[in-house]
Amino acid sequence: MLKAGGNLTGMMLMTGAVMLFAGQDTTAKWLLGSGLAIMQVAFVRYLGHLAVTLAAVLPKQGFSALRSINPKLQVLRSLALLGSTALNFVGLSYLPLTTVTAIMFASPVLVTLLAVPMLGERVGAMQFAAILLGFAGVLIVVAPWNAEFHPAMLFSLAACCCTSFYFIFSRKLAAESTATQQIWASGIATICLAPFAFAQWQTPSSLTIVLLMCLIGVIGGMSHSLVTLAHRIADASVLAPVVYLQLLFASIAGYLVFGQVPGASTLLGALVIISGGILLWLSGRRRRIAAIRTSAIAVSAQQSDPNLGKKEER
Repeated sequence: MLKAGGNLTGMMLMTGAVMLFAGQDTTAKWLLGSGLAIMQVAFVRYLGHLAVTLAAVLPKQGFSALRSINPKLQVLRSLALLGSTALNFVGLSYLPLTTVTAIMFASPVLVTLLAVPMLGERVGAMQFAAILLGFAGVLIVVAPWNAEFHPAMLFSLAACCCTSFYFIFSRKLAAESTATQQIWASGIATICLAPFAFAQWQTPSSLTIVLLMCLIGVIGGMSHSLVTLAHRIADASVLAPVVYLQLLFASIAGYLVFGQVPGASTLLGALVIISGGILLWLSGRRRRIAAIRTSAIAVSAQQSDPNLGKKEER
């Protein structure tokens, strides 16, 4: 059972996490704009994440934290996250922060769709409506019929797909420790990106760029740690809507750092996508409440008739 006030603390931690996510995207976009290669930025992001994770985990758990219960699935999960980051950075090179963030908000909707064939879950009427809203919102943001359509949006859409597969694989690895998952994800990404990063390596032109290269990995590691802590002390249903604050932080960062103002289609599409996400959250919340009520009724019935359980066994 969660501690009193755990939900509030969890929401604050989750708010910090999504703020860091926006900060990571902002830092990546700035580094890419300074002339660094995409693979180089992605490499230092995961190298820093790996260093932070190992420093936090190894002194407490030792090398046992490296052992996985399902190495094959860990590799698939790690590659999905790597693909998401690399493709997302391509999108960030050309698109405003708010556009990339809005497109990525469609991942919970896509996860719901993928969960049917990959996890055997059922999609109800509310969830199906949420899926339609999510895809409608993406169409509004991307607007392929509009003259303002940019091909880089396709990379952001591909990043969203990779993120969705990452979440599906994470569900399949629910029994795996968070430390092990973080080490595998950041370690595999670092190893895979290294040859491409060094082949395209651009020497940083200033101390500021060097500091930001170091900072982006730390931000990545800290954001994932805050998400983990938040889910340990608060209900997932309470934390889910907090994710949408990232659009606010991305809008502020985009304006302050790059002078970018979100367009009307981006804001409208984001609103439609968020509506779909909230509908998914409400659907899940209703199912959990119904399950709790059913369980409570069963317990109450058994307490009122102690012989009920014995009758059923016969």
